[in-house]
Amino acid sequence: MIRTLAISGLLLLPSTLFAQTPPQQPPAVDPATIYTKREVMIPMRDGVKLFTAIYIPKDTTSPHPIIMTRTPYSSGPYGADNFPGFLRGMAGATLLSFVKDRYIFVFQDVRGRFMSEGHFVNVRPFLPAKKTSQEIDEASDTYDTVEWLLKNVRGHNSKVGVRGTSYPGFYSSMAALSGHPAIKAVSPQAPVTEWMGGDDFVHNGALLLPHAFDFYAGFGRPRPGPTPTNFYRFDHGTPDGYDFFLKKLGALKHANPKFFRDSVAYWDTLAAHPTWDAFWQARSVRPHLRNLKPAMLWVGGWFDAENLWGALNAYAAAEQNQPAELNRLVMGPWSHGQWNGPRGDSLGAVAWGSPTTKFFSDSIEVPFFNHYLLNGRLPLRTYEAAVFETGANVWHFVERWPLPNTTQRNLYLGANSELSFDKPTSQTRAYDEYVSDPKHPVPYTAEIRHWYNPGFMVEDQRFAARRPDVLTYQTAPLTAPLTLAGPLEVDFVVSTSGTDSDWIVKVIDVFPDTMPRQGGYQMLVRGDVLRGKFRNSMSTPEPFVAGQPTPIRFKLEDVYHTFLPGHRLMVQVQSTWFPKIDRNPGKFMNIYQADDADFVSTTQRVFRSAESASRIVLPVVNQR
Repeated sequence: MIRTLAISGLLLLPSTLFAQTPPQQPPAVDPATIYTKREVMIPMRDGVKLFTAIYIPKDTTSPHPIIMTRTPYSSGPYGADNFPGFLRGMAGATLLSFVKDRYIFVFQDVRGRFMSEGHFVNVRPFLPAKKTSQEIDEASDTYDTVEWLLKNVRGHNSKVGVRGTSYPGFYSSMAALSGHPAIKAVSPQAPVTEWMGGDDFVHNGALLLPHAFDFYAGFGRPRPGPTPTNFYRFDHGTPDGYDFFLKKLGALKHANPKFFRDSVAYWDTLAAHPTWDAFWQARSVRPHLRNLKPAMLWVGGWFDAENLWGALNAYAAAEQNQPAELNRLVMGPWSHGQWNGPRGDSLGAVAWGSPTTKFFSDSIEVPFFNHYLLNGRLPLRTYEAAVFETGANVWHFVERWPLPNTTQRNLYLGANSELSFDKPTSQTRAYDEYVSDPKHPVPYTAEIRHWYNPGFMVEDQRFAARRPDVLTYQTAPLTAPLTLAGPLEVDFVVSTSGTDSDWIVKVIDVFPDTMPRQGGYQMLVRGDVLRGKFRNSMSTPEPFVAGQPTPIRFKLEDVYHTFLPGHRLMVQVQSTWFPKIDRNPGKFMNIYQADDADFVSTTQRVFRSAESASRIVLPVVNQR
């Protein structure tokens, strides 16, 4: 059963399709009149002390719940008289609501970052067994922090909530694993969950180059000791990220001698573990997400280039061993962390017709925490997942995700660049081919920038469709709405003239040519990559046999999107997506060890006959 709340009409007016001017922030207030700030060093069980900023309401008429975020990105501003912007009325709706409800706020620098003592470990492995006084992980640090807060902070109601986005989302998952009975509600948002599995740095064996390089160029430098400045700016020397990674960096092996010079240890760690091994297995959160005690609210964005995988897959892992009423999923039309902003009414050029982040705060996140932390004084809507349907631009509150009322339908690549739900009948081994040149890779965005374009996951793909190294297929204009809800699967037969190859597949919504201003817009709905040598195993890569037709299968993460009448569904296939994805040299080798001369052009074929059909498996919602 689907419970639906429409927050805009089914059809967007031309004037509402594209982004509008953001609203002005509310006037500032003096936070010192409503909150007292404490800065403390909280001791952990092994004696290491963690810097913690605590903001306590001056109102003592009733006890207050605690909302906590643990972060590697600074709990500042530092100093007893310095207050964060959200206490001055400058923040997204959720934090402003927590201020209004007089929550106690706790922000903590995790072990080894900024002002905390100790040694920092990236995605420190969880230790499921009972720990000794010297055995620590992020779950035990959370437990020890909460225990100290309950004993040393006045005016609390003995209930703690934890929330955090991205890396703090990982620490939120660890909080849920801590087992502290006072932690009643946890919301991991875009949580780092499995870096080699699908989050942040590696998708199906392919490195997300700017994510890894640019992030660790600033985040990964060594810290001599507690400091209020623990992040460094990297000077690319050019505003053009495509140019920097192609010409100034070149092959991945140059990163350390040219730029990092042995100062970024985790880059070397990535290079030392190019396959799924015990190192990555120990850092996966998913196996531990069972029998969680707090109520869980997993949050993600349909267009999150960093942790879309983590939100969906962490929720699914917890769902296998979690009572339904305590495990919920939220997926909105957002880029990474966009739900924390003031409106969320657009992404890139595309608008959603309403302030989706305010709806998320007012109707989902704030009621969730208030229900579990304010003595249940506010009722909570019954639902399993709150999901935004793009295209139709409607919120749904559903009892299950993925939706049960879907049918798997095959959409086949055909002759003359056509897509059809009918399987090819030709007995001749037909194919389309292109030459992929890693020295002239297909850009992932038309914009010139360094850090990834947050709107690229809805960006107009016409810039790519015009390239000869991109295959483009599309349906005839649709005569009825086509709604997809759930994961999409790529099931192709391909070949390469090399011994390794990347396969990027994109699913696109093509707007009618007759639309004013937006005619022909090719909105990216979902796209991802498979590094071909990992087609059968992330642990044991296999070369291609040059020229031999080979089946490949991989999943494109979930969507909830309606292709409206008059629109077309398009599929693009390519082998470079730069610099979002690092280049494949076309040879079966450790790409971290490849030299510039190893990168060669390859001839890529995608087959489309009865014997060797290539298809996208679509989760089509049954007509209601």
